[in-house]
Amino acid sequence: MSGTVLVTGASGYIAGFTIRQLLAEGWQVRGSIRNLARADEVRATLGVSAAELPLVAVDLLSDSGWAEAAAGCTHLLHIASPVLAGVPTHEDDLIRPAREGALRALAAAKAAGVGRVVLTSSVAAITYGHGKTDKLYTEADWTDLASPTTGAYAKSKTIAERAARDWMAANGAGMEFATINPGMVLGPVLGPDFSASLEVVKRLIDGSMPGLPHVGFSIVDVREVADAHVKALTVPGIDGERFIVAGDEFLWLDEIAALLKARLGPRAAKVPSRRLPDFVVRLASLFSPPLRFVASELGRRRALSSAHAKARLGIRFRASADSLADAANSLIDAGIVKV
Repeated sequence: MSGTVLVTGASGYIAGFTIRQLLAEGWQVRGSIRNLARADEVRATLGVSAAELPLVAVDLLSDSGWAEAAAGCTHLLHIASPVLAGVPTHEDDLIRPAREGALRALAAAKAAGVGRVVLTSSVAAITYGHGKTDKLYTEADWTDLASPTTGAYAKSKTIAERAARDWMAANGAGMEFATINPGMVLGPVLGPDFSASLEVVKRLIDGSMPGLPHVGFSIVDVREVADAHVKALTVPGIDGERFIVAGDEFLWLDEIAALLKARLGPRAAKVPSRRLPDFVVRLASLFSPPLRFVASELGRRRALSSAHAKARLGIRFRASADSLADAANSLIDAGIVKV
């Protein structure tokens, strides 16, 4: 392909696979990271040279560097997202950088004459605050920000995506825009920066999860998420579209544990088998802030339709069992998990 793509958050999990696919398909790629001191580490993880991946420094909460980052680019993938260790002290610690970063990326793209922007959102901007329901979620659905069950992460993704869409409506003449809304992103790791979703797999196989709460996920492989981003750069006629990117299976955590045991054999020796009663999780959540979110998710099934992504982007999803096995084996092979 011809064109230069700015990929924000180049040190991240999704961005890493996306950059590798872009380069393999002939794109010129520029990446942004927060601290250029990590430039050599990022390139080494991806197996690329400085010539193949020029890196610039930008911060979601600062105007500095954005004009330089976007200059000369034809496309922009805004994948960067705020990352916090543990539960945020205040929800604005997630919401503000998510929203402001999206708006800075769009403003920089506009000033640089970028023709198309693809923003990484999440199914968290779609599925929360609807109560317990068996509905099949589509791109027409939005998370209810007013619901007491909508947590900081879902709020940050929803507010950032809505702000980006409002900005495009007011300022985006001459630009094309789309969002990729992935489910639970799993698959192999490239290095130490991996999706928070993989923490679930890590805790299952390292023995730190004593039992299995009755929660579940719609899984998607990171390689399909990268493919969706790349395809969204060129599919004709994009006009503010959303793309749910998730496999057709919704899996409860005990089903995920069983799949890991079946696929990993002795490597899954520490994976728990016991379902935790809901009342135990709720009681424990009174003393553990991280468990409060888990308690709010008990028994909630969020099934997703990826029909639009399949039809428009031609995405084909591998089996969740394959993504789970690849995730677990790569965490072990990389020495991130000891079994």
